[in-house]
Amino acid sequence: MALFESNRFLFFSLRYFFKWLLITAVVGSIIGSASAVFLLSLDAVTNFREAHPWILFLLPIAGLVIAVLYRYWGADVVKGNNLLLEEVEEPKQTVPIKMAPLVYIGTLLTHLFGGSAGREGTAVQMGGAIADQFTDLFKLDAAERKLMLIVGMSAGFASVFNTPIAGAVFALEVLYIGRLRYEAAIPSFMAAFASYYVCNLWPLTHTVYAIIDVPILSWITISWTVFAGICFGLTSKLFSFSMHTLSRMFANYIKCPLIRPVIGGFVMLVLVYFFGLTKYMGLGIPVIIESFIQQQETEVFLIKIALTVITLSAGFKGGEVTPLFFIGATLGSALSLFLPLPVSLLAGMGFMAVFAGAANTPIACIFMGIELFGMESVLYIAIASVIAYFCSGHVGIYRSQKGSKWLLFSFLKTN
Repeated sequence: MALFESNRFLFFSLRYFFKWLLITAVVGSIIGSASAVFLLSLDAVTNFREAHPWILFLLPIAGLVIAVLYRYWGADVVKGNNLLLEEVEEPKQTVPIKMAPLVYIGTLLTHLFGGSAGREGTAVQMGGAIADQFTDLFKLDAAERKLMLIVGMSAGFASVFNTPIAGAVFALEVLYIGRLRYEAAIPSFMAAFASYYVCNLWPLTHTVYAIIDVPILSWITISWTVFAGICFGLTSKLFSFSMHTLSRMFANYIKCPLIRPVIGGFVMLVLVYFFGLTKYMGLGIPVIIESFIQQQETEVFLIKIALTVITLSAGFKGGEVTPLFFIGATLGSALSLFLPLPVSLLAGMGFMAVFAGAANTPIACIFMGIELFGMESVLYIAIASVIAYFCSGHVGIYRSQKGSKWLLFSFLKTN
């Protein structure tokens, strides 16, 4: 009987494995190609904006176009990433495929005309919307549909950042604060690697970051790392609080959703043009790279917070993660003025830790740190990310996340 049960378990395990291998190979490949097209398009509009700086004056008009698109064609997908999180938690209906082209167009318009935004939100939304369309095709039940949404999020994140392990873990970790969705681990990893592989078949160049100086771990360096982690966590909290507060203010004081991005775009135009803040537009990759080499001014990360919060709260599209990388890297670089740690190490710790605190995904950030920077700095990144996670408060950038960080302390108290 025991042998029979063992063989039966093996049979069902193999059937599950090969079923999801087929599904994720197909879906992951499509999402990987979609991410590649998106990244190539993003490079094109960024290059055009940098070659034609006058285009910034059209940012309010771009905001109006985005608002009209979502007002009349995308009202049911305007929640973006939060809609995907809600569908995983309480499935209601298939995510409309129009989410993918709408967020694609909205993000390109935001970057083309000078908004301060990221790209992960676009890739995750495109991935989730594309993956969910295959639910009926593969005749999946309600539980398996949840896996498909996780597959889409994993594939989108992995391909856009060129980090398959972090992408897979992010999709498992972001859904519920303090808990991983282990039942979705196999599909998530399969989809992440499929999309990562296919995306790299396209003529893309991913940004390379390097931590060039890692000191020997000691109680002194650990103490400074913990202090830096607290600073990163408080910065994550500031970013999330500012995002939610300004979003409420736009909604409460500007009742017409068509006008919000117009006003936000005008404010951005005034700030960027009259204060010479062009380096903060778009992703800000050159500044991030510079942070690993040269100490940044202490106000740089605060300016990026302000511009990103205005851009996204007003209704422009994109993501928060790359701006969080910018904020964390420049803050870490600035901290090298006060802390006796290498500038590249502090920039790398901030790069990952501010994101960990704002998205409530410290484990994904640790793996992402390994994939981006190598193993040498992983202990510093892990300490900073975990400390930032616990210092950032319960509310992160994703409103629809469930759970609580106090789950860990409840577990420790009862065991």
